[in-house]
Amino acid sequence: MAIAEEFSEEPLFGGKLRCLQPRQGYRFSVDAVLLAHFLAPEPEARILDLGAGCGVISLILAHRHPTVRLAALEVQRRLAEVSRRNVALNGLAGRVTVVEGDCRRIATLLAKGSFDWVAANPPYHPTGSGRYHPASERSKARHEIFGGISEMAQAAAFALKSGGRAAFVYPAARQATLLDALRENGLTPRRLRLVHPWPGAEARLVLAEAVKDGGEGLEVLPPLFLRQEKVGADTAEMAAMYAK
Repeated sequence: MAIAEEFSEEPLFGGKLRCLQPRQGYRFSVDAVLLAHFLAPEPEARILDLGAGCGVISLILAHRHPTVRLAALEVQRRLAEVSRRNVALNGLAGRVTVVEGDCRRIATLLAKGSFDWVAANPPYHPTGSGRYHPASERSKARHEIFGGISEMAQAAAFALKSGGRAAFVYPAARQATLLDALRENGLTPRRLRLVHPWPGAEARLVLAEAVKDGGEGLEVLPPLFLRQEKVGADTAEMAAMYAK
């Protein structure tokens, strides 16, 4: 099937980034964009994009931080291939490496303690919940078929050096599960931010940053609102994440 038929191309940053993604199957959403902007890596940091999907988080991080280097780990073969195409399409082959493999076997794929940062957008739903078909690409990305938050927190802890940082995006309703999984794997939560669709609405997502072997001290940031009202324009902060 021709690329134009199988994939759509999404422009980001006023067209400075181009992101192919399947027309049918898993497609990235706002949570990936939020996570990519939540990280604050140091210059020349080594970053692992854990569960990379089509590679959009790696693309955004590479664009916003021109001296960082990234590895994008993705278990599904077609999505790993899409990530490779996106890396080539944006001229990032020298800075972003795509690794096809299962985070539950990360020790066979990547060196222990070799990253300064991990960005993780884990599956949100337990196996069998919601719209679920075990063979579909979408279900494999959104449900815990290849492991859930516990396995991804364990993989992040393996990949990070001591003092390294991991950033996760997860459903706000399951934030206790997220924080427990981080602590159980030696990742101390240090920054937390709730994401609301609009002012007055319940939080839908939580962004969390944790430090490997870090001390206590959790900073709760002001809430992030996606839209100005229920039916309205994006907030200035949200619009800036897509701007040139």
